[in-house]
Amino acid sequence: MFLTGGLKSLLPHVLRRVIRCKRLSISNTSGMAEGYKQANIVILHKSLADDFEKFCRANDGPLLLLYRSKPGDWQCPPLSSDSDIRTDCPQYRMYEHGACTGTLKSLKEYSEQLKDMVAFYLGCSFSFEKAVQNAGIPVRNIEQKCNVSMYKTAVPCYSISAFCCNLVVSMRPIPESKLEAAVLATSGLKEAHGAPIHIGNPGLLGIQDLSKPDYGDPVHLQPGDIPVFWACGVTGVEAVISCRAPLAFTHSPGCMFITDLKNDNVTTRSSREVPQVHRISQDPLHYSIVSAEAAQKIRNLETLIGIDPGDRGIIHLLQREELLKSCLSISHARSVLVTTGFPTHFTYEPPEENDGPPGALAIAAVLQALEKEVAIVTDQRAMNLNKKIIEEAVQLGILKRPVPLLSYQRESADSALMFLCENGNPGRPRFDHLIAIERAGMAADGNYYNARKVNIKHLVDPIDELFLAAQTIPGVATTGVGDGGNELGMGKVKDAVKKHIENGDVIACDVEADFTIVAGVSNWGGYAIACALYLLSTCEVHDRYLRKAVGFPPLSKKMSWLSALPSVTKEEKLLKALVRHGVRSGKTASLEMEVDGLPFYDTHSSMIEKLL
Repeated sequence: MFLTGGLKSLLPHVLRRVIRCKRLSISNTSGMAEGYKQANIVILHKSLADDFEKFCRANDGPLLLLYRSKPGDWQCPPLSSDSDIRTDCPQYRMYEHGACTGTLKSLKEYSEQLKDMVAFYLGCSFSFEKAVQNAGIPVRNIEQKCNVSMYKTAVPCYSISAFCCNLVVSMRPIPESKLEAAVLATSGLKEAHGAPIHIGNPGLLGIQDLSKPDYGDPVHLQPGDIPVFWACGVTGVEAVISCRAPLAFTHSPGCMFITDLKNDNVTTRSSREVPQVHRISQDPLHYSIVSAEAAQKIRNLETLIGIDPGDRGIIHLLQREELLKSCLSISHARSVLVTTGFPTHFTYEPPEENDGPPGALAIAAVLQALEKEVAIVTDQRAMNLNKKIIEEAVQLGILKRPVPLLSYQRESADSALMFLCENGNPGRPRFDHLIAIERAGMAADGNYYNARKVNIKHLVDPIDELFLAAQTIPGVATTGVGDGGNELGMGKVKDAVKKHIENGDVIACDVEADFTIVAGVSNWGGYAIACALYLLSTCEVHDRYLRKAVGFPPLSKKMSWLSALPSVTKEEKLLKALVRHGVRSGKTASLEMEVDGLPFYDTHSSMIEKLL
C-alpha cells in the first residue's frame, strides 16, 4: 500500500531519500511525486558533452535539456536542493561501446570515472501525468500499475557527429473523445515533451506491435481508446548506443530522477499556439494537429471560395471542414497525383475548358515548393497539350520545374492497382494522395456528361478507376474539387446534386472522394488548396507534428513557399497561355466579373492575402 499510495504523495526530496536507501523495489516512477518534474538521465565523458548538447538542441522534442552538469558534479542545484545523481534514480544502465553491460542500483562504485563525466537531465513525460489526470483523462499505465510503453520508431533524429539514432516514443491510450483535451493538457508543457507527435496507427511510425514495447511494459488499450505517442527522453539511450562511447550511463527507462520543480509553468498560448485535433484517415487511423488560428484561416478560405457566381445552387453541395481535412492529409503526403481536364467544348479541338488546369498547376507549384513529389495524369489525347502548358508554366515562373505527365488506360482488371502501386502491391503505393480538380466524373450509368447533359465519354479516359482503386489501398487518400457536381470526386454529394443542380439527375458524378471541396469555380478550389498548404507549412503547431518534434523548423524555406502561391498576375499569364493553345472558357466567371465594383480575381486575391 505504501508503494502505490505513499510514494505518490511524498515530496520530491523525501522520495529521493527513499530511493537513495535502496530498501524498496521501485520498478518505475510513473505517478510518483505528483505535479513535480521528472528527468531522464544521460551521463557521458566530457569529450562528448558538447556534441550531445548540440544533439539535444537539434531534437528538443524528445531531448529537452533541463540541466547540464559540470564534469564530476553529482548535484544539480537548479533542479534540486539535495541530490546525488549517483544514487537518486531507482535503477541505472551501464553502456560500454554501445552495448548495455549491466543494470545498477547505484553508480557510487564508478565515482572515479564520473569525475570526467557530464550528466544531462532531460525532460520526461511522467511530468505531465497529473495535468492529464486533472483534465479528466485516464492514465492507463497508472491504472494498470505498470510502466509506460516505449517504442523505437523509424523516424530519424537530426544527427550531430557520432550521435545518430531514431526517435523513441512513449504511448498512452487515450479515449477518442478526450484526444483534444489530452493535446491541450500537454502542449503547453514544453519541458515534459509538449504535445503528442503522432495520434493513431502505430505502423505509420514503423511500430509493428504495440504489445511488444522496446522499453517499459505493455499498456492495454480499453474499448474506444486511441494510441497517442509522445516524443520520449529514452531517445537519449539510443543516442548513447549509437555513439559507442567506451563508458556511459543512463537511467533505466521509467526509473527517473525526480526534481523539486513544480510542473506548473504552462506556456501562455495565443490562438496561434492552441492546438486542434482532426481525423484525416480511418484506414490507417490517423489524426493531425493544427493551430486554432491556422484552422480558422482555412475555414475562411473555404467560405470565400463557396461564392456561387453563376447562381447554380452549389450552396447545397458545400461540405464544411473538407478543405481543412483534405489539406491536412495532403500535408502529411509524400507523393501526390493530380488530375484535371473537362472536355466541355466537345465540337472543338482541343475540347478542354480553362477551368481546372490553372488550379491544378497552382497546387503543383506549392507541392514542389514543399519538396513533395507531384505528377499529373490526364487523357492520352491531351498529353501534347498538357505538355505544352506545363512547359510554358515553367517559362512563366509558375512552376519551378516540369511536372511528370502520365496517362492511364485500362488494360486489365488490375490496371489501376498496377498504376498506383509498385508491382500492384497495395503495401507499396506510389502516391499517398490523389487530387481531381475540374475533372470529368463518371455518372451512375457509366457515362460522362457536361452540364448540358451531353455525353462526352468518347473524350474521357477512365481515370475514375484510380480513385475507385485508391479506396482499397490503406493510406491513400483522395480529394475531389468541383463546381457543378459532375466532376470526379463529387459522388459524396450526388444526392444534393440530383436535387439542386440543373440536369443533376443525369450528370451527377457517382465516384466519391474522401474529401469533397466545392467552389464557385473549380480553379478557386485549387488556389485555396495551395494557400491552405502554405498556412499549414507556416503553422508551428502543425510543423512540429509533421517533423515529429525532431530537427529544426524549416523557416528558411518560407519565402520559397510564399513565392509559389497563386496570384492574379500568374492567373492572367496562364489564362493567356491557354488561349494561345486554343483552350476556351467554360465558366461564366472570368476575369471581367466584378464583385463590389472590383474585378473578382483582384478581390479574391486581396482577401487571400489578408488571410495569409
